[in-house]
Amino acid sequence: MRHIVTIAVLAAGLASCATVPAPLQGQFAATTPRDARVEGQSVRWGGEIIKVEPMQDSTCFEILARELDASARPTRRDASQGRFMACHAGFYDPEEFDRGREITVVGQLTGTDHGKVGQFDYAYPHVSASAVYLWPKRPLYVRTPYYYDPWLYGYGPGWGYFGPGWGYWGPPVIVRDRRPDPQPTPRPGDK
Repeated sequence: MRHIVTIAVLAAGLASCATVPAPLQGQFAATTPRDARVEGQSVRWGGEIIKVEPMQDSTCFEILARELDASARPTRRDASQGRFMACHAGFYDPEEFDRGREITVVGQLTGTDHGKVGQFDYAYPHVSASAVYLWPKRPLYVRTPYYYDPWLYGYGPGWGYFGPGWGYWGPPVIVRDRRPDPQPTPRPGDK
């Protein structure tokens, strides 16, 4: 019986690790941009930024919707839930909120915007956003070492003397996305 209680406490502890950031907390309709039809409905949607357009007094985001995980972060899956537009008061720099970044918005459905995706006429559900949350970039894992261990497992994904992910050649290499360096200024005599 004691083991069951211990397992239940550990499971509850792990479930509590997935916390939703404060601006995104609340109760929201379980609807997706693909099937949204009710104006005034409170939604929490997220996905990848397609385009950012600063206006006179607000900024509008065109977003490719993705399913949200337990912490309200968009998942990295191939299936999309459609596209939607979200506008929030104030200026958001398109260089910071650039294409492909993960974003979650909270707000109310206020109608439909009409636009084009290529030559296709598209109806975007419009969210009047009360909160916009830009997620930090995910690290890019370049290499997980494989090795050959004739005494234990044969070929394996990075299990070695130091535990998971290490292998015999060290830990996996993690590359963080960085902006390219600015162009160097020409020196006298350079052509």
